[in-house]
Amino acid sequence: MFNRALYKREMKGSWKLLLIIAGILTMYISVIIFLYDPERMSLLDEFGKSMPDLMNAFGMPPGATSLLGFMSSYLYGMLFLIVPMIFSIIRSNGLIAKYVDGGAMAALLAAPVRRPAVAFTQIKVIGTCQFMLVAFITFFQILLSEIQFPKELDIGRLLLMNLGLLSLQLFIGGICFFSSCLFSDSKHSLALGAGLPSLMYLIQMMANMGGDLEKARYFTFFSLFNPGQLMLGDPAAVLGLVLLFIGAIILFASGITLFSKKDLHI
Repeated sequence: MFNRALYKREMKGSWKLLLIIAGILTMYISVIIFLYDPERMSLLDEFGKSMPDLMNAFGMPPGATSLLGFMSSYLYGMLFLIVPMIFSIIRSNGLIAKYVDGGAMAALLAAPVRRPAVAFTQIKVIGTCQFMLVAFITFFQILLSEIQFPKELDIGRLLLMNLGLLSLQLFIGGICFFSSCLFSDSKHSLALGAGLPSLMYLIQMMANMGGDLEKARYFTFFSLFNPGQLMLGDPAAVLGLVLLFIGAIILFASGITLFSKKDLHI
């Protein structure tokens, strides 16, 4: 159920995009941590209170007093959701649908490689890349925090938050992979794989604005990832983490089954 040669080739093809995404996140993490100043937190809170709807829409509520709370408000509300999601969308679409759409799947399956092995190998590529990205984020957050604010960061809570982030990104990767297995045309695969997570995030933004729109959070999987509550160790937030991970497994398994049985016309 695993092809080493295919795995190495796809990992090699992932490095450039992975480095670009990591570079973008490195820049934003650096900016946010350098902006943190316990003595000036009240100024940022006042700015947030002056435009609460806008800040809440992007998941950046005022009131973060600790370093971890500050990062939770200004990194996990939008940046850590959208930027890794872009990687999942682009890379997942290129692992199955583009092979079929471009005619390369015929050559791949002509080799002594079974369809489930091809699909499982591509899943491992997605999972490896997402794990590496979240691991890098975690390492850089800890490193920079310890340099700037020694012993200020609650590392245990950070690890829990980033475990939730990994579960969310695996779930998004599962959606993209499933859509890639569902369609033979990469355009249709990209439309569903990119469109559904994007729509869910827009719904989450509306829910964050509060009022009557708050009920919209029941219609998006992003509500299962609550970094603020994970930071506090809330059991409901931990349950959301588990549900996302289980959902990712179901989506990946469904994708393998679908790809193994579908008529590829090759």
